[in-house]
Amino acid sequence: MRDTAVTRDDIFEVLSSVMDPEVPVLSVVELGIVRDVSVDESAVTVTLTPTYSGCPAMHEIEGAIRRAVLEHGCGPVVIRTTYSPAWTTDWITPAARAKLEAYGIAPPERDDDELIPLQRRVKSIRCPYCKSMNTERKSAFGSTACKAIWFCRNCAQPFEEFKAI
Repeated sequence: MRDTAVTRDDIFEVLSSVMDPEVPVLSVVELGIVRDVSVDESAVTVTLTPTYSGCPAMHEIEGAIRRAVLEHGCGPVVIRTTYSPAWTTDWITPAARAKLEAYGIAPPERDDDELIPLQRRVKSIRCPYCKSMNTERKSAFGSTACKAIWFCRNCAQPFEEFKAI
């Protein structure tokens, strides 16, 4: 039996403490993959949109969400996955972008010039350490498929970029 006094906002607050396992500086809410929460007398339903369909962290994220909601005294928990609309880095909040940079990961840049970006142009991005634009991409893929490896020519630091999607 669930406590019906728990609200959708309460659950969003709980989920704001569930960190992404691949980018542990961001919660799943800040990352924008929690699309909706509904609360009724039978269950708490959390709707997720993966960053991409093959994201290897989704199983861990679902388990962490389930544990967090149950530890809050609410349940059962239903996890619903939706792929439409597709996740985009535009859903990452401005505060989360600042957290990425402070953590040493260049946040995804928005390219408002393209209506439908078929291929992102490779251009210099700002180094999260020294803020220089004197950077170059070393690899299109980093520790995960959603990141690229860059090098700063000014401070000689390698860093990852969270790729814009």
